[in-house]
Amino acid sequence: MRTIANPPNPFESQHREWLDPPSQVKLHVYSDSTREILSRNESPDLPFRWSLNPYRGCFHACAYCYARPSHEYWGFGAGTDFDSKIIVKPEAAALLRQTLLKPSWKGELIVFSGNTDCYQPLEATYSLTRACLEVCAEFRNPVGIITKAALIVRDIELLKRLHETAWVQVYFSVPFVDDAIARKVEPQAPSITKRLEAMAALSKAGIATAVSIAPVIPGLNEDDIPEILRRAREAGATAATYALLRLSGNVESVFLERMAEAFPDRIAKITNRLREVRGGKLTESDFFKRHQGQGTYWNMVEQLFEIGRKKAGFPEDDGRPIPYTFRRPGPEQGLLF
Repeated sequence: MRTIANPPNPFESQHREWLDPPSQVKLHVYSDSTREILSRNESPDLPFRWSLNPYRGCFHACAYCYARPSHEYWGFGAGTDFDSKIIVKPEAAALLRQTLLKPSWKGELIVFSGNTDCYQPLEATYSLTRACLEVCAEFRNPVGIITKAALIVRDIELLKRLHETAWVQVYFSVPFVDDAIARKVEPQAPSITKRLEAMAALSKAGIATAVSIAPVIPGLNEDDIPEILRRAREAGATAATYALLRLSGNVESVFLERMAEAFPDRIAKITNRLREVRGGKLTESDFFKRHQGQGTYWNMVEQLFEIGRKKAGFPEDDGRPIPYTFRRPGPEQGLLF
């Protein structure tokens, strides 16, 4: 990998408008010359096989991010390195096109952000996610997206095209109700308010949206579940899901350190509650157990979600099976691209 460096562009405005307070972290950007863009998921407890991540690391800096240990494979740390040393894949769209042209590709669902947010701030400059979505639209390949970013509103017209010719659903990650609390845990992610506004904009455009209350952090945000569900449904979400906090690898030390600093009065409650729903442990790595807890307290959380989902008016089934829409462009159409 090499650090990306550019001389100043005399034609580019130096004026920037921040949607949220600017970060104090110094950003370093690296280029990844990978020759494969799709990651194959072998986890039996996840509902998709293929994911696409145009970026490694994530500027959102969420204290709980399960992807932090993946940054260590590149010689970086799971803490501030993950937040500030971001790897971009400049050939992402070209690599995706090559994959979709292969006879072996059968048009399966591709999930964007299986690891890190595909609409994190660098996307505003690099547009790698947009370029990949353009390829999916050309091939009419079904797409799922998971994001926290209001930047996705930029691509509404493209998402509408995917909705009309293939299949697309956007999950917004909304673990909190209060913007101030969220800022302490997800310091550089867009506010909860902006996420719900983006959800409403996509829903109004006819794009299927859903809410992911993940992670549930016992002792911190479980009481937010009913209100999150209510506000998401008002914003047009037709599906909802949730998952318990996972602290695999060095995520545990990063999370506990940051939570102790942000919530010194709650950290004991958080760890005690987490051990209570994890059978005395702080985390669980076994498939089919890692996303959910056990015991009386976790049963209460499950009931809280189910009652909140029904009260908010979510349908029992969003009724959107993934159709087979994939097709490779013909010789004439290929000339247009």
